[in-house]
Amino acid sequence: MTQLVGPLRKELADSLFSCRVLVVGAGGIGCELLKNLVLTGFKNIEVIDLDTIDVSNLNRQFLFQKKHVGKSKAQVAKESVLRFCPSANITAYHDSIMNPDYNMEFFRNFQLVMNALDNRAARNHVNRMCLAADIPLIESGTAGYLGQVTVIKKGQTECYECQPKPTQKTFPGCTIRNTPSEPIHCIVWAKYLFNQLFGEEDADREVSPDTADPEAAWNPADAAARATASDQDGDIKRVSTKEWARSTGYDPVKLFNKVQLFKDDIMYLLTMDKLWKKRKAPLPLDWTEIQQIESSQEESCGMGLKDQQVLGVQGYTQLFRRSVETLRSQLIEKGEGAELVWDKDDPSAMDFVSAAANLRMNVFSMNMKSRFDVKSMAGNIIPAIATTNAVIAGLIVLEALKILNSDFDQCRTIFLNKQPNPRKKLLVPCALDRPNSNCYVCASKPEVTVKLNVHKTIVQALQDKILKEKFGMVAPDVQIEDGKGTILISSEEGETEANNNKFLSGFGIRNGSRLQADDFLQDYTLLVNVIHSEELEKDVEFEVVGDAPDKAPAPSAPEEGKNIANGNKDSAQPSTSSKAAAEDDDVLIIDSDEEPSSSTMEASPESSNRKRKHHDADDAASKRKRLDQQPSDDDEDIIALD
Repeated sequence: MTQLVGPLRKELADSLFSCRVLVVGAGGIGCELLKNLVLTGFKNIEVIDLDTIDVSNLNRQFLFQKKHVGKSKAQVAKESVLRFCPSANITAYHDSIMNPDYNMEFFRNFQLVMNALDNRAARNHVNRMCLAADIPLIESGTAGYLGQVTVIKKGQTECYECQPKPTQKTFPGCTIRNTPSEPIHCIVWAKYLFNQLFGEEDADREVSPDTADPEAAWNPADAAARATASDQDGDIKRVSTKEWARSTGYDPVKLFNKVQLFKDDIMYLLTMDKLWKKRKAPLPLDWTEIQQIESSQEESCGMGLKDQQVLGVQGYTQLFRRSVETLRSQLIEKGEGAELVWDKDDPSAMDFVSAAANLRMNVFSMNMKSRFDVKSMAGNIIPAIATTNAVIAGLIVLEALKILNSDFDQCRTIFLNKQPNPRKKLLVPCALDRPNSNCYVCASKPEVTVKLNVHKTIVQALQDKILKEKFGMVAPDVQIEDGKGTILISSEEGETEANNNKFLSGFGIRNGSRLQADDFLQDYTLLVNVIHSEELEKDVEFEVVGDAPDKAPAPSAPEEGKNIANGNKDSAQPSTSSKAAAEDDDVLIIDSDEEPSSSTMEASPESSNRKRKHHDADDAASKRKRLDQQPSDDDEDIIALD
């Protein structure tokens, strides 16, 4: 393979040779990015990814092959890249970037960090770590044919969290994980399971590790020995999920133990002990044991409509049984070889996905979701596009070259549109925005105001739903500013667990109280002002006052005479090689806050007076200034792919 760019100035070439860069994520974008980095001349690269390789990754994550299924993405990506660039020095970590081992000192080892992630929590965390370490971060993401890249630099640009993001409504996805970390991963998986059992079979969307495959051997020591033999045709008799299910007569109990709750598959995952050293291991469920649970112990959470209630494990087990039996009857009625089509408006199909997804959430220690929530998420899954990943990965490298060439003022947010804008451009560069002075992350003294009912909000909810989920902390310590320094929450295990189920009012917290929340891993302190309210909307536990994007400023004028698309003084040829951050499956999980569409990503005359937001598009920067609204004689600033 040849270099992607032309000759670089000696100073820049030397910089590439000596600098250390961190790539977070080795999936859709990550594979393309690692290839681009080594072919551009980067020599010292570290890559981290928690995921293992799934069959469905193979259609676009080209560093992986079928023999790699079940193995670490980061490790296999490293090995694959070294085969065509053996001179590179690559370190791979099969771990979560949110592990406390990767602290501020770890981040300070790098001159540049590049994100290729698939969820907002990890993006928030890396954003904060780079701010704390004062290291430039290149953020990126894709949603189908849409994508974007932006640069984040402490004190000079908006950070990833400068613009508040609305409640998530659209869930394009790029991953069905062997180790799911969010409910959406389980919901996507459950939809795949429906198709594997009852719908159109797709070998690239198998939901369970192939236990006949050497990589799925329970004894890892046996896997390597069997791997070579398995490459030979006919060595292993493979049985698809649907064939196996048919052989059981779609027996709900057998499906439950083998397929649904991975009694076998979870045990296989548990052999990968590194995954669970600092992360809670999954807990397989057994049909017989669940049936022995007394009905009185089984509770539904939530009031109101049936669809808005969260059932217990036994409730979802029974729903799973009923839905399988109903779907089996539908298949029989349709005749031999019939297939069902998943439809979120079909009660039986929705019951199946809701039950399967929630039981999997329980296995991986996630809070289960109501049928209503599952339905809203399951209807918005966008396929990942390999070409989009490639284009975005190329743009990441171009922005990296600008930073290392000390041309930070040339860095841009670049959007990849689905259709050309009025100037017939697919790639549209925009000036980087200055930091938001009211940002609760990168402001000099981060501060927020939260409205809640102190008589109904417990300490556990403050920790989990407000500080961790809403404000992205990993291990918060909370002190009440009451003149006594009362410790409300401690990150040290066991120190304040007795407080968890007590109401905030029990600690003297009232209207006007102030809490200081510290996350020492992120080197982040947040002051929380409490407003007591008994008039919150139904089912709303808290509100962040002022949590809405500010009115957009007028669009900036187009820049003249800048080769923005390339951004490299030393190379005249723009690159079309390749923000998607997702690394898993055929669907890319995008923390998208708006439903991606051509109307939100394309430039249009009607939008010339407003700033367009595209939050978390596999999740990139939260907004951009429109620079492409007015005609310009300069056509050199954007790569035209028409």
